[in-house]
Amino acid sequence: MNRKPVHVAMFSGGAASAYVTYQMVQTHGKENCILFFTNTLWEDDDNYRFMYEVAEYIGIEITERVDGRTPEEVFKETRFLGNSRLAKCSSELKVRQTVIFIEDLRDQGLEPILYFGIGAHERQRAENLKEFYGHQALEPVETRFPLFELNIKDFDAKRVISEEWGIKLPRMYDLGFSHANCGGRCVRGGFKHYADLYKIWPHKYQEQEEMEERMRDMLGDVSILKVKDNGKPYTLREYRIYLEMVNKGMDEVAAASCPIVIPHEDDTVPCVCVFS
Repeated sequence: MNRKPVHVAMFSGGAASAYVTYQMVQTHGKENCILFFTNTLWEDDDNYRFMYEVAEYIGIEITERVDGRTPEEVFKETRFLGNSRLAKCSSELKVRQTVIFIEDLRDQGLEPILYFGIGAHERQRAENLKEFYGHQALEPVETRFPLFELNIKDFDAKRVISEEWGIKLPRMYDLGFSHANCGGRCVRGGFKHYADLYKIWPHKYQEQEEMEERMRDMLGDVSILKVKDNGKPYTLREYRIYLEMVNKGMDEVAAASCPIVIPHEDDTVPCVCVFS
């Protein structure tokens, strides 16, 4: 079947996907483009502000799909706590909604081409997404990565948005987060991400810690962070106690009491919902 191409920007609410949307619309025209957003219901309020300002600037409405469940509700229903190894929140709230949307477009005689805000330094992620969407829908879906293909740096995209468009970037960037997804509560965030969350938004860390404890009451000895060297889970509560000791200057005591080697680098595991 010959379908009319339609260009779909996978909008995460971050700077890279915003810049990709602009480039896509400039190239193919608003009438042939869709700005697509799958809402996890955990996004930071300022992300929504940014998204609608970007949409207004570009002159294209946001097409939103929402499952209706939060990530925690997905964890409860699937009886599996999302973590750095596997995050069913992404597959249920993001991927599933995207695949349904793809097939809806095809039923209308349209063939979607998906655009992602994958940076010039993320070749492997681009390859993974290309492979991923080659098998998710009933037929393979074409994927494009303008930032990667044109060697546009994330810094340059952010500068254009803030200086040339006059749109303030999501506050999570200014606060020090590496990405602006899920209001800081991304379960695929690693040790550095959760250290940042504890430092910047301790109340959000507490929410995540309490959520993990509720899931542990239901599922047993599970955790969001990776397992200890002895194979047992390492909880957010344990990590918070470690961070509290470090913050008090008790580094040696903290290190001696910690059953796992805490990496210094960012060990966040990108998933399909992370498009900065």
